[in-house]
Amino acid sequence: MSVVPAEVLPGGARAVPDTAAGAAELGPSARLWPSLVAVYRAQLSRARVARIPLLFVATFQSIGIAVMMRGVVDSGHEAQSVVAGSSVLVVAYVALNLLSQYFGQLRASGGLDHYATLPVPPAAVVLGAAAAYASFTVPGTLVTAVFGCALFGLPLSNLWILVAVIPLAGAALAGLGAACGLLAPRPELATLLGQLGMSAALLLGVLPADRMPEVVRLARDLLPSTYGVEAYARTFQADPDWAVVLADLGVCAGVGVVSLAVATWAYRRAAVR
Repeated sequence: MSVVPAEVLPGGARAVPDTAAGAAELGPSARLWPSLVAVYRAQLSRARVARIPLLFVATFQSIGIAVMMRGVVDSGHEAQSVVAGSSVLVVAYVALNLLSQYFGQLRASGGLDHYATLPVPPAAVVLGAAAAYASFTVPGTLVTAVFGCALFGLPLSNLWILVAVIPLAGAALAGLGAACGLLAPRPELATLLGQLGMSAALLLGVLPADRMPEVVRLARDLLPSTYGVEAYARTFQADPDWAVVLADLGVCAGVGVVSLAVATWAYRRAAVR
């Protein structure tokens, strides 16, 4: 039997060029916005199972606090602080408590390795998860606000301000919650930090500032959710100072940008370990 080279046969296989042996070029990296939307949808579908218990616990807790405070304060400025604080507390419960637990467990279980293999920017992972968890707070916040206004006899005319308060205060608190979960060396410590943050939002945000000592007021000013509470509480006045309301919302937005940037850095740091 004789062997005939493939080059002399008609239609025979051609030799593979040497350039094919080189490394293939990588595709372009995914853009931030499409990646963020993809992560948001994935997180939203994953957490959809726990949506009803989450809404019930966060809403029932905030409504219970408003009812409890009804026996302590009357209508007026203090009632405005109670209603605004209990409404924003729903956001704090999810953004600080649950998000810190989620990222703490994700880091401990090696789930960050899965996201590290995806061609998505780190900021999309943090922002997508934070936005998905914050989405569940919208119904509970609205229900708490309406119930609190009816309980204390406050007007509902400026309830639309929650459209700005929820995402801005949620971004500031979600960044802190994600950073706590990603920087904590153990998931138990991440849970503890989230609980402490939510307790601070409860004590410093719901209780009227006029009854607090000066040292506690200074600590209250360091909590970003305080400015969301103040922005919402000012709208109950007969003639709200909208410039001050916008200033409070601006503080929430600035803290949100910084806290989410810190959370993104913490994600990069945890993902490479």
